[in-house]
Amino acid sequence: MPLVAIIWFALCLIWGSTWIVIKIGLNNLPPLGFAASRFTLAIVVLFAILRIRRIPLPTTGAEWRLLALTGVLQFSINYSLVFWAEQHISSGLTAIMQATISIFGLLLAWIFLPQEKITGTRILAVALGIVGVATIFSDQLTAQSGLAFLACVGVLVSAYTASQAAILIKAKAGTMHPAALLFGQMVCGLAPILVYSLIAEGNPLNYHWTWSAVASVLYLAIAGTIIAFWLFYWLLAKVESTFPMMISVVTPLIAVLLGWLFLDEHLPPQTLTGGMLIIASVALTILRR
Repeated sequence: MPLVAIIWFALCLIWGSTWIVIKIGLNNLPPLGFAASRFTLAIVVLFAILRIRRIPLPTTGAEWRLLALTGVLQFSINYSLVFWAEQHISSGLTAIMQATISIFGLLLAWIFLPQEKITGTRILAVALGIVGVATIFSDQLTAQSGLAFLACVGVLVSAYTASQAAILIKAKAGTMHPAALLFGQMVCGLAPILVYSLIAEGNPLNYHWTWSAVASVLYLAIAGTIIAFWLFYWLLAKVESTFPMMISVVTPLIAVLLGWLFLDEHLPPQTLTGGMLIIASVALTILRR
């Protein structure tokens, strides 16, 4: 199996597992304080890796402006909106809205990456993936209030910002090392989350730091952030953007299966049908390659 396919599947597993870990962590930690703790630890560990491996940081103003913009899009806006929205809508509805990353990615690549054309195969693959996710979570497709509707809009905005950040990185950051790129993004994107969490949720030393909360932060910082984004940016530089963007339609299926296996969660009867549609969308994407 080609290395890019192995890394793609590894990313699906890592990001699919983070849903469960976030759910465990939120039992004891406030949402944005949880996210701020995750990224703060990731920055500290990643900085040590950069120093040990002597990976150079970006030096030009243009590079840092790109990192500031994509860091705010990817980390400040994207994660803040998702954490806020999940308090008002179901995880299934959130998953479907987040899966639109693949749609936004397709359109934005057409605008910012002229060499990547919109084809019928790509449209069909993305459509099958979205329908598959919607099928799995079909029993959660309701927004019960105006606030829930705003939460849906928020998750759609977050999907757009995540896609826009990835496409800008693909278009303009080809010479940067993935680790240095990620470090710069997190440094620029963490500040708004950190400030808001301190104001709204208080001193992190006063959080309910259980062993499961500590383990959740560690896993999300190391595996869900450093390893995952490092691999994602490596993959993004090697292949057309549609391929990495399709991860967003696979992670909800993995999250459902892992929740069923390890948390004794209910497995919707329509999971098989939705899963087959998602697998078909992935097959189209891979076979096209």
